Amino acid sequence: MDMTPRWALPMLFAGQAKKEIFHNEALILIDALLHGRVESADIASPPGAPDAGQCWIVAAGASGAWAGQAGAIACWSGGGWRFLPPRAGLQVDVADRGHALFHDGVQWRDAALRADGLYLDDERIVTTRRSAIADVSGGAVIDAEARSTIGLILEALRQHGLIAT
Repeated sequence: MDMTPRWALPMLFAGQAKKEIFHNEALILIDALLHGRVESADIASPPGAPDAGQCWIVAAGASGAWAGQAGAIACWSGGGWRFLPPRAGLQVDVADRGHALFHDGVQWRDAALRADGLYLDDERIVTTRRSAIADVSGGAVIDAEARSTIGLILEALRQHGLIAT
C-alpha cells in the first residue's frame, strides 16, 4: 500500500529513495484540505495567475489544465495543479459565495447555514433577524388586545421565515 485509503496521500516505505518528495507532496495535499477554503465553485477554466495555495472547486465543463476534473478541488502549488477528488462529508468555505459547500458523496451542495439565513433542503426556513415585538400595554378589552398580540407574533414568525406567508 503506497497511498492512504481516503485521500490517496503518498506514504513512505522502507528503502524508498527521495522520501522528501513523497512527504512534501502529502503535506501540500493536507494543506489544501485542512480548514479548506476555495475561491469559487463556478469557474470551469484555470485562472491565469493563481497564488500558491489557492484552490477552486472545478465547475462542470472544465477546460484547459482542468479538463476532466469537474467536481474536484484544484489547488495551485509551485509544482502546478494538484487535484483532490471530494469525499462524502468534505466541507469547504467558498469565498465568492460567502458560505460553505459540502460534498454528499455524489455532488457539492450548499451548506445549511448561509449569510442570509438557515436552509433546509435548499429552502430558506429562517431569515435574518427582524426587530423585536413590543410588549403589550394598555387596552381595556382583553380580546382585542389578544388578537393584536397574536397578529404581531404571526407577522414576526412570517418575517423570520418560520411560517409561510
